[in-house]
Amino acid sequence: VQLQAYGGGSVQTGGSLELSCAVSGITWSTFVESTMAWYRQDPGKQRELVAQITSDGTTNYADSVKGRFTISRDNAKKTVNLQMNTLGPEDTALYYCSIQLGPRDYWGKGTLVTVSS
Repeated sequence: VQLQAYGGGSVQTGGSLELSCAVSGITWSTFVESTMAWYRQDPGKQRELVAQITSDGTTNYADSVKGRFTISRDNAKKTVNLQMNTLGPEDTALYYCSIQLGPRDYWGKGTLVTVSS
């Protein structure tokens, strides 16, 4: 299983970015049944869950991003997206996508988001 994240970059406070994550190495049906998520990690801090989307489209967000971030999935393309609006310096972190397959989580390499004030 491989996950490739795209879309990180630098923006100013109040700006927007969209992250995408493409999953390969699994069948379409396996992807459809999976739970996908975005996490982030700031240096010196623990990795935290940002947003999650289940196979039936149920979403879950960290309190700090509710109302600003939106997670979505495109099953046909086997991708998961994270639309991030009204970004602030506190959102600066390395963002990782993950897929939960049964009892195991798989991770991609992170994509860096930097928000300047």
